[in-house]
Amino acid sequence: MVKNTAVGHKKFWHSFRFAAHGIAAAFKSELNMKVHSGLAVLVVAAAAVFRLPLSSWMLLLLAITLVLTAELLNTAIEATIDLVSPEIHPLAKKAKDTAAGAVLLTAVFAVIAGIYVFYHPVMDWITGVMS
Repeated sequence: MVKNTAVGHKKFWHSFRFAAHGIAAAFKSELNMKVHSGLAVLVVAAAAVFRLPLSSWMLLLLAITLVLTAELLNTAIEATIDLVSPEIHPLAKKAKDTAAGAVLLTAVFAVIAGIYVFYHPVMDWITGVMS
């Protein structure tokens, strides 16, 4: 592991590189990170197609950010638990399950936000196609 031995401004910029490496590592190793990211791309594309207002974009981007952040934290927690407690332990299970629950909770929020944002535009589009 590379230790950040830089000082001042260099240390500040190195922290961005380390953060990017963490995001990339989670994307490479976690199927759910790939699934959430793929769905985020589809949602952003749909928002562009439907020309959603700025407030809807902000809600969607907030939901996407929360889900991806929860997934990153879940990955970090699981990796730490695996390092500290490689054997099965009830507290390790509780920590992992709780972290996964946080991801599920944010994903449910994202689905609700998506329904709220897309319901009327999709219904209007369907009505237009049917008539």
